[in-house]
Amino acid sequence: QVQLVESGGGLVQAGGSLRLSCAASGTSFRINAMGWYRQAPGKQRELVAVITSGGSTNYADSVKGRFTISRDNGKNTVYLQMNSLKPEDTAVYYCNADASGTILYRWKKDFWGQGTQVTVSS
Repeated sequence: QVQLVESGGGLVQAGGSLRLSCAASGTSFRINAMGWYRQAPGKQRELVAVITSGGSTNYADSVKGRFTISRDNGKNTVYLQMNSLKPEDTAVYYCNADASGTILYRWKKDFWGQGTQVTVSS
């Protein structure tokens, strides 16, 4: 129904920056909230940031002031600007989208991207 494609991950030094992008594609759908989660080795997946269709945002305490989530509704794309990166930010970052169907019948569910690796070295 909806496919999410992420890009922008990579290897950076502490203090550096990365910008993650996630584009949603498909047919007959509407994106509600979009967000970013991350999962480090041996850890459970955790919320990084979420943005609603109305522009409201929510951030994990660990990234407040350093990360900024934004979206382009016309492109069905969400971004995560990550500044002042720390080794603790190293994880696989996953894009998430809460989507609804627009024809035939009403559906609503979450979709996940494949994940993109972010590695921050000391």
